Amino acid sequence: MCSGDCGTTASNDAIDYRRRAANLLFRIENVPFSRWHTKARIVMGSATLFDAFDALSLAFVMPVLVGLWHLSPGGIGVLIAAGYLGQVLGALFFGWLAERVGRVPSATVTVGLMSVMSVACAFTGNFQMLFLCRFIQGIGVGGEVPVAATYINELSQAHGRGRFFILYELIFPIGLLLAAQLGAFLVPRFGWEYMFLVGGIPGIIVALLIMRLPESPRWLIGKGRLHEAERVIAEIEASTTARHLDPTKNASEIGRRVTTLEEGLRSQKKGNWRELFSGFYRGRTLVVWVLWASSYFIANGINNWLPSLYKTVYNMPLRESLHMASLSNVLSTGAVLVCALLVDRVGRRLWAVGCFVVGGALLTALGLYGTGNPWTVMVLASTAYAVLGSATVLLYLYTPEIYPTRIRAIGTGLATSWLRAASASAPTIVGIVLTRQGIATVFLMFAAVSVVGLIAATRMIETTNRALEEISP
Repeated sequence: MCSGDCGTTASNDAIDYRRRAANLLFRIENVPFSRWHTKARIVMGSATLFDAFDALSLAFVMPVLVGLWHLSPGGIGVLIAAGYLGQVLGALFFGWLAERVGRVPSATVTVGLMSVMSVACAFTGNFQMLFLCRFIQGIGVGGEVPVAATYINELSQAHGRGRFFILYELIFPIGLLLAAQLGAFLVPRFGWEYMFLVGGIPGIIVALLIMRLPESPRWLIGKGRLHEAERVIAEIEASTTARHLDPTKNASEIGRRVTTLEEGLRSQKKGNWRELFSGFYRGRTLVVWVLWASSYFIANGINNWLPSLYKTVYNMPLRESLHMASLSNVLSTGAVLVCALLVDRVGRRLWAVGCFVVGGALLTALGLYGTGNPWTVMVLASTAYAVLGSATVLLYLYTPEIYPTRIRAIGTGLATSWLRAASASAPTIVGIVLTRQGIATVFLMFAAVSVVGLIAATRMIETTNRALEEISP
């Protein structure tokens, strides 16, 4: 039998839980970035590097396969799309799984899958087998991206989160750059198979390193596993002697911030994907879906097709085509670095708006005046890709920010599935438009899509230097 005090006891237990959880969240926010954060960023970033490498590797073997397997423009588009079709499934499934079993186990499986299948791609001998291997590999690639982005975002504090996160995401364009440079070197000299081997074998080692990372303390708190979260946070605190707030001198500020976090926890409920379409989050969800789809339709449409365009449309030699295509990834790395240094000052929304305006203007100029010369295409298309590439990286920072911990991974996974859908459709659509309308129309199509992205960017909420729990109750 339960006495009349049971309700009071349960209420007191809930209050005590929220207070303990709020204090743990405050401690996460109060620890400056340290060597602990750097280690986690490097290990998870290594997976992102090979994710990028695997994503672009096919583009740099495609000019060889065109002649070897006598591929048509439509066949090229279908083969490029295979990986992105798998990525749609991976983003949805592993985003869901990361909410159930944790960020680290999910990331481990995704990296292992994409790396093993990269090795398998090297031993395919025909179109059908490569399509199948790229599709399965895409499931791992699609799952790794949202889970890794969620994990890194949850380790970050409000102040300087943009720089911390985008410096991590800088590894992605570096991976693209590495793939471009190695592709230009390896493929003409040793054969297309080596691209997949170089991308796959080190990734298996990275999967083992990820397995040893600590779980996200925010995810542990959301699951009620406060003792485990306490141990992880204690590790973070032990890695640095610096503190932002002195408990003896800043009692009022500490009290205010803990109270804010506790109020946010009071309204928390069990996570469910349907919450993404609730009144509070519906607008955010639709905006980021449009941003992911539009930006990646352009970025991956350009990046995956440029090597083949130089060779098939402009009849450039293979080695020169690959070197020309690699310029876009050199410029993109620089653009993302600039974004990392400025995004916490400029703000997420203004940066995204600027990218779509500048990128759209460059693509319009290219479509109207510049397609007659391959060198003009190289400069304008590569610059447009670099500008819009910094917006795509920004979305990995912004999307996890706008959702609470309970639906952060599934929300990010669903959003990134739109990038996969857009990236899967873009190569096929480019192949059709190129065959029927010509290359100028291809770039004007990209310019039109950038207008759609611009409209969505103006509807973003500003999240700069705000705690995750304050942005998303």
